[in-house]
Amino acid sequence: MRADGRGDRRGRAGKAAGTTRRFWPWARLLGGGGLLAVLLGWLGTGPFLAGLRLIDVPALAAAVGIGTLTTFCCAWRWSLVAGGLGVRLPLPTALAHCYRAVFLNATLPGGVLGDVHRAVRHGRDVGDVGRGVRAVVWERAAGQVVLAVVAVVVLAAFPSPVRPHLPAVAALLAAAGLGVVLLARALPSTGASRWARAARAAAADVRAGLLGRRAWLGVLVASTVAVAGHLATFVLAARTAGSTAPLALLVPLTLLALLAMGVPANVAGFGPREGVAAWAFGAAGLGAAEGVATATVYGTLVLAASLPGAAVLLVRRARVPADTV
Repeated sequence: MRADGRGDRRGRAGKAAGTTRRFWPWARLLGGGGLLAVLLGWLGTGPFLAGLRLIDVPALAAAVGIGTLTTFCCAWRWSLVAGGLGVRLPLPTALAHCYRAVFLNATLPGGVLGDVHRAVRHGRDVGDVGRGVRAVVWERAAGQVVLAVVAVVVLAAFPSPVRPHLPAVAALLAAAGLGVVLLARALPSTGASRWARAARAAAADVRAGLLGRRAWLGVLVASTVAVAGHLATFVLAARTAGSTAPLALLVPLTLLALLAMGVPANVAGFGPREGVAAWAFGAAGLGAAEGVATATVYGTLVLAASLPGAAVLLVRRARVPADTV
């Protein structure tokens, strides 16, 4: 009887987990779409279309050049992390996968499906999907950590709508980081608990993939240059959209929009980025319409810079059956 009861509980738990997995993708899509609907209802289509009309060939060329640098840095970082985890990933292969991922992220809902694709694809190629997925997770995490550090430094140095609240945010981040370190040190070196095993595996991954002697400097340099490239593209988008704000004001605002892009709730890249840009530019006295126009131009420039990924995707589909792409 008890065994049957446990089986029933496991069945109910499995159904609940399946329902949750099916619900969240729709929730993220509806969240991003709902935010866009709010912006359209508030500002109309004018800011979106105005920014697009101002895009010219020099802006597109500059975006493609910057995108080449940032994609190379992401591929290099991924190759370093994968190598630290014991997974072979040549830089040319990583670069092709990253271009394809950027294109899929820019065209599919959620903003992360391209990274999911490259993680699973690489894992299958090397015969270890779990390790392939972990390499992408830690590579992306390294980029987000560097972005957060850069954001804290820049937002503390220059005026922005969040500057008065920055000490509290920095304290919370520091406390969270300290808590993670203390928890990792407190974990027993042995134990069968699922959470303990997962935490030990994560700590081992960080030591080998991110903090390894051959990896940490390259990961730091690649992440910093990638963040600088994304910022440069956002500033280029602002200038293309007609913004004349000084860089000391513009860079902190674009950083806030970049941080918002980490929220996986968008429609082909649009959603939280435009919402935060509208709020930040409006709070800084530049106008919400200017923020939306800037974010829209940024999304278009990123899409243009990702088009080599579409070529990679087409070549791959031409070489192998569709169900293995």
